[in-house]
Amino acid sequence: MARYTGPKHRLARREGINIIEKSSRSLEKRLMTPPGMHGKKGSRRKVSEYGLQLREKQKLKRTYGVLEKQFRRYIALAQKKKQNTAEALVQGLETRLDNVVYRLGFANSRPHARQMVSHRHVLVNGARVNIPSFTVSSGDTVSLDPRILENNAVLKAQIEEAEITLPYLEKKAMIGKLNRLPNIDEVANPIDYQLVIEYYSR
Repeated sequence: MARYTGPKHRLARREGINIIEKSSRSLEKRLMTPPGMHGKKGSRRKVSEYGLQLREKQKLKRTYGVLEKQFRRYIALAQKKKQNTAEALVQGLETRLDNVVYRLGFANSRPHARQMVSHRHVLVNGARVNIPSFTVSSGDTVSLDPRILENNAVLKAQIEEAEITLPYLEKKAMIGKLNRLPNIDEVANPIDYQLVIEYYSR
């Protein structure tokens, strides 16, 4: 299973946004400066139209922790659907199992959620699933293996306290549910989706 294992803060600084989605004072202060010894100089250069498209694509891809080959598949699937391509793309990414686990508050970051899925701690409709890219369908329930909660009281407390503010998800006790597919305006990603679509339409 291919995944990025390098420094996450470096990627966040390269894109200028907190793709990790965890609070970090040191990161917030450095987001305006790209990584590397020439970071400040590089920020003054004029970016071409292609460069803008590339950066938006990289932001979205890195936010969800998806590598290029897999991300292209999400783009291709979205382009085949009759609905708006950007919305179809968001729905494909948001219904990944690792993302749903993160959105439900079962994990404090997407990498953490991915690890929980890979280690077989996550159940979908009562069945164990260990594929982070597994697509959760409308009406599916997502829960954690009771054994991990029995062995980790801190984790259980964090999950119980996590609030769900997304209208397409619900959580009761230790069980979450995807009520429906999300609308694009319900997902607060600082991304210009049109530039992402244009990048792959060249």
